[in-house]
Amino acid sequence: MKILFVASEVAPFSKTGGLGDVAGALPAALAALGHEVKVVSPRYRDVRDDRLTPTGHSLELRFPFGIERGPILSVRAAPNLELLFLENEHFYGRDGIYGDAFGEFGDNPRRYAYLSMGALQAAQRLGFFPDIIHVNDWQTGLVPVALRRGFQGTALSRARTVLTIHNLAYQGQFGKHVMDELGLPWDLFTAEMGLEFYDAVNFLKGGIQFADALTTVSPTYAREIQEPEGGASLDGLLRARRGVLHGIVNGIDVHEWNPETDPHLPARYGARNLAGKAACRRELLRRFGLSPDTEAPVFGIVSRLAWQKGVDLLLEVMPMALQSDIRFVAVGSGEGRYVDWLRALQQQFPQQVGTFIGFDQGLSHLVEAGADFFIMPSRYEPCGLNQMYSLRYGTVPIVRATGGLVDTVEGGVDGTGILFEAFHPTALLAALRRAQALYAEPERLQDFRQRGMSRDFSWDASARKYERLFASLVTD
Repeated sequence: MKILFVASEVAPFSKTGGLGDVAGALPAALAALGHEVKVVSPRYRDVRDDRLTPTGHSLELRFPFGIERGPILSVRAAPNLELLFLENEHFYGRDGIYGDAFGEFGDNPRRYAYLSMGALQAAQRLGFFPDIIHVNDWQTGLVPVALRRGFQGTALSRARTVLTIHNLAYQGQFGKHVMDELGLPWDLFTAEMGLEFYDAVNFLKGGIQFADALTTVSPTYAREIQEPEGGASLDGLLRARRGVLHGIVNGIDVHEWNPETDPHLPARYGARNLAGKAACRRELLRRFGLSPDTEAPVFGIVSRLAWQKGVDLLLEVMPMALQSDIRFVAVGSGEGRYVDWLRALQQQFPQQVGTFIGFDQGLSHLVEAGADFFIMPSRYEPCGLNQMYSLRYGTVPIVRATGGLVDTVEGGVDGTGILFEAFHPTALLAALRRAQALYAEPERLQDFRQRGMSRDFSWDASARKYERLFASLVTD
């Protein structure tokens, strides 16, 4: 199959979260299966690579606000994988992807309309007529709309569209003046079959309405977003389209996240020989200024310090948990109130708590390898990656039973991790106590670690599920 993959960020060139990881990994996995894949993304200011070369083609897109032009650049990543970057100094030649210190950019509707329309025109310019156009989140929500309404009768019109929802909380909502600003037909401004959403324009809603198939990043999250609690006011529409909604768990980069070869670790180890994990544990404690010789269990987090991640719940519970002999290390950045609370916790328990505010790739790997338990108390979690990293590194995850966490972590006495249901301090504290009890039984802990390390979270497994979905659309 020929696949056009459109995303607002693609690792390692641009990334703010899981979307960038998916856009970097899934197309490569599909290409490895033999499909011809082209990825389209903006060339932001920070996208620099010696392999970037001009294609000799440019875009010329006409909007009511003017004509926007820009060259199409290319990186040939593999024999049948090409990354196409849309260059436009006016839209993308600035610091930040979606916004800066002052908030989201006010012209984001124009910036991502350029990406959406530009991706389709780029395919035409290069003579690439895909079987599948795979778009991601609100930033590309106009692609299925434009394909259905503006490209009928062209060679592109035979393509089937798939929209992946990475996080339903982000929908691309703007004032209805955007209809005229972008030249969108006003007959699309309807609640039933269009872009209208509480008298505003909603890019994601448009994509959900017009895509041939919908996916999200775990089966449980696919169910959760069809309920009022998790549906962010789009649950009714998603229930109406449930027949084409599929949950496919994200994969992870098993080459980067491999304890047997990880260059960030002081010692390597695998499921058959976990001896190197003890050395990683000692180095982790040393790096955080804690005694490396303690026999106490080590709990860790690497997280955005945000409401979604349940950081408030964790920080409410940790003073009680630290009354027993445990250690806690945290790497993260985010909302100021959580940063302050985390620092206060370290001041209160300086012999038991270590923190690093910011992002450090090597330190993140060391937490995954050196901790005994990894905590993810999320309010909601579409997929989550750190619990899969933890399992791969023999670090038992403690997770709330929501979204992709419950799809990837198995509870119970013969499980791979520790799950808790209620988003409540008592439930999380009980889970931490269960972890301490597990730690006190080394043989049972070893079994948990080895079961987790045996699980396959590679992108190859996820890509094959996408492949089957794409094939079903093409043959319908």
